[in-house]
Amino acid sequence: MTLLEQLAIVLAGLGAGIATSSIGVASLVSFPVLIALGVPPIAASSSNTVGLVPAGVTGTLGYRRELAGRRRLVWSVVALSGLFAIAGALLLLQLPSDVFESLVPWLILFACLLVGTQPRISAYLKRRKEAATGEAAAGDRTEMTPALAAGTAACGVYGGYFGAGQGVMMVAVLAFGLDLSLAVISALRTLAVFASNVVATVIFLFIAPLQWDVIGLLAVGSIVGGWIGAQIGRHLPAGVFRALVVVAGVVVAVSYWI
Repeated sequence: MTLLEQLAIVLAGLGAGIATSSIGVASLVSFPVLIALGVPPIAASSSNTVGLVPAGVTGTLGYRRELAGRRRLVWSVVALSGLFAIAGALLLLQLPSDVFESLVPWLILFACLLVGTQPRISAYLKRRKEAATGEAAAGDRTEMTPALAAGTAACGVYGGYFGAGQGVMMVAVLAFGLDLSLAVISALRTLAVFASNVVATVIFLFIAPLQWDVIGLLAVGSIVGGWIGAQIGRHLPAGVFRALVVVAGVVVAVSYWI
């Protein structure tokens, strides 16, 4: 690996760390770089997951104010994300690589679609419920519900299978299920991705193809990027957030097809 390639991976880790704590598209930054440098898709995915764990640590610390006072919700998100990431990680290692590669752009586009349409869908469902019951909507939703638990579990499976876009999907699920600020949702999203990555990492250490030079370089960049991303995530307007996610996702998905 040349010095320029090493620098590219460190910068990819930095960008992915910032993205994971701010807009939740970490692997959309780093995964394509690894593929472009010739890392095989399965090894790139597993190495990318392990290399971005430090970003979860610093990103979660950066959001500690947003997570304060929400212990039950936080632990519910962590437990569901971590537990179901086990199934996703095992699924990744059982499916043929051609199946994995063909799913990548569709999974990314689906994640972007959820984020882009969530405000309109939520508003529509709220109006429909109010029209059906003849009553105003109940108070703010701030705790885990069965529907939110199911969505969080599904995102955990997805995260263990293919990390790219998990943060985007988690934002959509949390936004559908909770009436909380974008900063709090971003904090919970960062924590959920971190939990999934930790569980997947433990499994990958034993049964996945890993490239430790790639992991180390990603970690160097991501540990700084995670903290920076959390500071950005606190102040990122919702409209800007959604636009960035959709544009990034479409560009990466199209690049796969090309």
